[in-house]
Amino acid sequence: MKTLDILKSSLVEAVTDMPARRALEAGLVTTADLLRLKVIARLQARGLPPEIGWSDLLQEAFARVLDGSRRHPDGLPTVTFVAGIMRSLREQYWRTARRGARQSRKLLAELEITDTQEPELLDPEPSPERRAIAQQQMEALNELFADDEVARQLIAGLYEGRTPEEICAAQGLSKMDYDSARRRIRRALVRAGLRFGQP
Repeated sequence: MKTLDILKSSLVEAVTDMPARRALEAGLVTTADLLRLKVIARLQARGLPPEIGWSDLLQEAFARVLDGSRRHPDGLPTVTFVAGIMRSLREQYWRTARRGARQSRKLLAELEITDTQEPELLDPEPSPERRAIAQQQMEALNELFADDEVARQLIAGLYEGRTPEEICAAQGLSKMDYDSARRRIRRALVRAGLRFGQP
């Protein structure tokens, strides 16, 4: 047995979850692809309910490929294909969670436990701590984008609840300028280590 074959077989044996192992054995993915998919699965699993982990997304995606419920189109790289399945699964989990939340509110209203369809805010006024955090974040944003007028206008428009089309119309931006500014903002926030919105 060649050294490369021994190395490959030991890598396959190191994979403990069965769908991923079967995908490796069937030659659907390489070990490098599997590592890339694990990273993508970790990113896709962010913000999902705690009972759903990244390994669940990856295993379910492989299971759907292996059982034939998702067919691999010709010419599409395997990593892209499986990443798309994981993205679809993530959306499916969120739809289910939103549906469950709506049904819970309707059930509570029917049982007259609450008299409103929408949950109430216990304290509509932000606490002093939340105000201080918001002030610090705004100061950091202003400092970060001091030289980028388009980025500041885009942030202000989003803050006001405007749609991208409304922001483009108000600021005279093209769709490409808007997307470009949005990417600049995102990269700057990541570089600065600032976290806004969902993790």
